[in-house]
Amino acid sequence: MFKSYLSCVVLCSLCVVSFSQENKNFNLDALSLKYAKSSFDELHEFFSLPNDAYQPEQIEPNVKWCEIAFAQRGFKTQRLATETVPLLLATKNHPNAKKTVLIYLQVDGQPVDISKWHQPNPYVPALKEQDAKGNWNIIDWNNLNGNINRDWRIFSRSASDARGPDMMFLKAMDIINDLNIQPNFNIKVIMDFEEELGSPQLPEAVSKYKNELAADMLVIFDGPRHLSNEPTLSYGARGIATISLEVFGPRVPLHSGNYGNYSPNPARKLSQLLATMWHDDGRVAIPNWYDGITITDEVKEILKQVPDDEAQIQKDFGIASTENIGNNFQEAIQYPALGILGMESAWVGKNTRTIIPASAIAELNIRLVKETEGDRMVKLLKDYIVNQGYYLVDDQPTEEERMTHDKIARFNAEVSYGAFRTEFDTEIGAWLRKGMKSAFGKDPIQIRTMGGSIPISPFVITLGLPAVGVPTVNPDNNQHSPNENIRLGNYIDGIKTITAILMEKL
Repeated sequence: MFKSYLSCVVLCSLCVVSFSQENKNFNLDALSLKYAKSSFDELHEFFSLPNDAYQPEQIEPNVKWCEIAFAQRGFKTQRLATETVPLLLATKNHPNAKKTVLIYLQVDGQPVDISKWHQPNPYVPALKEQDAKGNWNIIDWNNLNGNINRDWRIFSRSASDARGPDMMFLKAMDIINDLNIQPNFNIKVIMDFEEELGSPQLPEAVSKYKNELAADMLVIFDGPRHLSNEPTLSYGARGIATISLEVFGPRVPLHSGNYGNYSPNPARKLSQLLATMWHDDGRVAIPNWYDGITITDEVKEILKQVPDDEAQIQKDFGIASTENIGNNFQEAIQYPALGILGMESAWVGKNTRTIIPASAIAELNIRLVKETEGDRMVKLLKDYIVNQGYYLVDDQPTEEERMTHDKIARFNAEVSYGAFRTEFDTEIGAWLRKGMKSAFGKDPIQIRTMGGSIPISPFVITLGLPAVGVPTVNPDNNQHSPNENIRLGNYIDGIKTITAILMEKL
């Protein structure tokens, strides 16, 4: 999708960057390539473990794999028990360290639809090369033993989200361990095995294990770089709440010929209800939706520093216009968003039936920002639906409710986690910028808020930690979709990025 956009920018510099620490000189570009090449057997083993967060039995092998991998790098590991699968905490202390850095890694993945993957098994990593027609073709994995083409990609579920970053961190640790470099801070790594479920156990676990997780700052190695694929820092992310909305019609589907014009159609009702939630320009029409959001001139100047080519982005997406929220892409994601994830009613396509459906369902989500509290936003939506004349239930309506109310809807909502945002002028921001500049010879792109959601707010709220994300993977990685992949150039640069950060003094 992003090929044309990526081709119009200059990719990360391949210049030789030399470091000197404690009188040791080394070439980080060469080291990153060397350790990347040495990692591919271990990567293949790791990527081959099924890790669907919706299948708890798949998680235990991943936990065990991580315990062994981190122990081999000198970490002490501890399982933090929850009501479902554990979190895994890995700790490594260093002499004379005055501070502790907590690092967040995600290990679980989204489900797979094998029929949509262009390879035999999404959990068996496939090395692919793009041909002149833009098709990705499998090539022999042993090609990784020779000269590396940075545009080759490894296709596998979770390759970018987020087992690729996990491997980058492990190889960065191998580099500093082999060079006998001692960071002047202690390292704690918290591994999450239910991120794709919204990390439902995380808030309680952070409170329960706050002493074990105590740190001075939080670094998140997750997410894609800016669309230009340049080195990036992200100082915040949206939160998320999900809503399942079902509008009820007749008790059972009815013949559309016999009962059309007589029995109300729930698909029509749902469509009309949803249509009222937005103005024609895309702004949410629910009263008070944007309360508390102010984009000052100072913030606008910060947002303008992000090098978005919006005309090219729209071309890549195949859209002629954008929603009327904010003056540009970066401003748009500073506001809370209400979105329709999917709709379902009766049957379509070759299975179409001439019926009035019994119900119609819409799955929605709210993307939260720091100024918006999840429960409040859910209540705004719920109250709005009630004000449209709907009687709300938590499950199937009773017979009495069916015979009493013209408009009945099931409303179920869950706030997974809130948004977070750290200011640019903080110690963690200065430290990360310095480390990345030493790696790439220039300042990274700095993004105030990323559009995606990660379960970081419990750490920020409960532990009081400033948090910054270090995204490393290619933006066109198909995360959550079939044919997810990681570009080898990004994998190598990710190892370089994390190594440079771990070498930087706090």
